[in-house]
Amino acid sequence: MSLRMHEADLFESSRGRLEAIAYRLLGSAGDAEDAVQDTYLRWHAADRERIETPEAWLTKVLTNLCLNRLTSARARRETYVGQWLPEPVLDGDRMLGPADAFEQRESVSMAMLTLMERLSPNERVVYVLREAFGYAHREIAEILDVTESNCQQIYRRARQHLAVDRSRTEIDAAAARKIVEEFLAAALSGDTAPLIRLLADDAVSMADGGGKVHARRTPIVGAMGIAKYLRALFQPSDAKRALVGGSPAFYAAVVNGGPAVLAEVDEQVIGVFCLDATPDGLASIHIQVNPDKLQRIARQWAAAGPHRPLVVNW
Repeated sequence: MSLRMHEADLFESSRGRLEAIAYRLLGSAGDAEDAVQDTYLRWHAADRERIETPEAWLTKVLTNLCLNRLTSARARRETYVGQWLPEPVLDGDRMLGPADAFEQRESVSMAMLTLMERLSPNERVVYVLREAFGYAHREIAEILDVTESNCQQIYRRARQHLAVDRSRTEIDAAAARKIVEEFLAAALSGDTAPLIRLLADDAVSMADGGGKVHARRTPIVGAMGIAKYLRALFQPSDAKRALVGGSPAFYAAVVNGGPAVLAEVDEQVIGVFCLDATPDGLASIHIQVNPDKLQRIARQWAAAGPHRPLVVNW
């Protein structure tokens, strides 16, 4: 059944919201786009005259597609080389979706997307739809085909699994740049003391190379361990320059709503360091160097340029 103009327009007006939901559920912009495209194909094939509430119908279809992907993703990640981290996206990407409330911004932070890997697929759906998009439990229950009381129980479990004792610091572009400048100055100082002062005592560092780029495969916990790792990582050498293909330039950016360091060689993004800033210091550092997960942010970064690096000739 071909789409009439208003039906095509209706879907396109929902595309941004659907992508934002799918990205929060899957942690991958590429997978989110695929899920939304599959939703479009089902919309195209449906008997649309019988759909009373298109928004609810589209959300239900998308959610079920994401649930299937989350189930298969768990199996794939059992054989993933090293630590799996979400795909970073640059500030302004519509994948980030609504950012009016703290809960909406928090739900797309790199730290929260990583934490949500702890949740079952149903817990993740309930948490995302409730926290980031304000769906009522009754609406979510209809999407998941569960009772409203069961939905509320799932939501409570999800919040318990994600419970953290600290809050993130609200970040704008200027604040993000200051945090990145302080981080780079400490990391390039050749000393652990400045890094330790920036890090929370129980900070965590994780890196994702996907087996395609060398990266530490296990998390580091604690300020001292992370400081030693970063001091060694940022210590320049000819061998490291040869490994990455040249001398990288380092930039400040806002990624997933937080401060980030972008490393670039020959105008190609080779790494993103997402810094989770809290009142107690940097609570986590998520290092994405898997080239498959840097393609989107590299395109966006290039399109938004030119940029002025904070550090060159490393």
